[in-house]
Amino acid sequence: MSMDNKSILIVDDDEIFCDALSRAMQRKGFITHIATNCESAIKTAHAHNPGYALLDLRIGQESGLNLIKELLERNAEIKIVILTGYASIATAIEAIKLGAIHYLTKPADTEQITTAFSMDNGNPDVTLTEQPMSVERLEWEHIQKVLIENEGNISAAARSLGMHRRTLQRKLNKHPRKH
Repeated sequence: MSMDNKSILIVDDDEIFCDALSRAMQRKGFITHIATNCESAIKTAHAHNPGYALLDLRIGQESGLNLIKELLERNAEIKIVILTGYASIATAIEAIKLGAIHYLTKPADTEQITTAFSMDNGNPDVTLTEQPMSVERLEWEHIQKVLIENEGNISAAARSLGMHRRTLQRKLNKHPRKH
């Protein structure tokens, strides 16, 4: 990577994951800073002005999407990648619209992460799937879209979807298959 600022902010509520990823990124030559919630992520960004940020989509009850704008306001040159186990088309689109340069699904290795940080343009050669999405995946995508429309408010999204809040929370805790 050619950028001078090899400092990276890793934000994930899983401390063990953060520590392991931090060590792996240090082996790639990065200076790492860890935050396990949005408040400490902002404080750490202000203190260290990282050139890169790797944000989990779900940080406890908070959304990593909310951090994108704040990090870019602090440093317009920061390269932000979202890394998530809860991938959806809606959140990927929002992450890019908000200013992230890439969106990866867990598990991702350090090679995929560093490649994502170095991608300044989209890839027109990305593999297209031949198979339509499963019903479970379509439901997941719709739920994510409604959640974004309701600014991450689970109660409001549940009302919009016509379901009980606890039912929606159970659905959000399940990981749908890719197809």
